Amino acid sequence: MLSDPNRPLYEVKAGLFKGLAHPIRIRILEVLSSTPEATVTDLLRVVELEPSHVSQHLAVLRRNRLVVSERRGSLVFYRLAYPQVAGLLRVARALLGEILETTQQQLVERDHLPAIPARA
Repeated sequence: MLSDPNRPLYEVKAGLFKGLAHPIRIRILEVLSSTPEATVTDLLRVVELEPSHVSQHLAVLRRNRLVVSERRGSLVFYRLAYPQVAGLLRVARALLGEILETTQQQLVERDHLPAIPARA
C-alpha cells in the first residue's frame, strides 16, 4: 500500500504504476485531466463499460491516490487527486510518440536491408 512507511520507495512507485496499468484506468485519467471533475455517468459515457467495471477501476485509482471522489446528493464526482497526474499522462504520451517514431524508422530501415537468400 502507498502508506506503508517500511516499504522502499521503488516498491511504492511500482505499486503506483500498477494502478495505472490498465487501458480503462488510463482513459478515465485522461478524461479527468481534461475537465475539473466528472460524474460516474460522465465516465460511463466515455469508457462504454458496465457500471460495475468502471466502479472497480475507479476503486483502484482511489486506492492508489490518483483520483478523489465527492458525493453530492445522489451523484459522485471524481477528479484528479494531483495535477501532476495529468503531467504524467502528457509525458507518457510524448514518450510513446518517440518510441513509435523510432519503431517506424527501424521498420523503414529494415525494408531497405538486402534480401537474405533462402537456403535449400
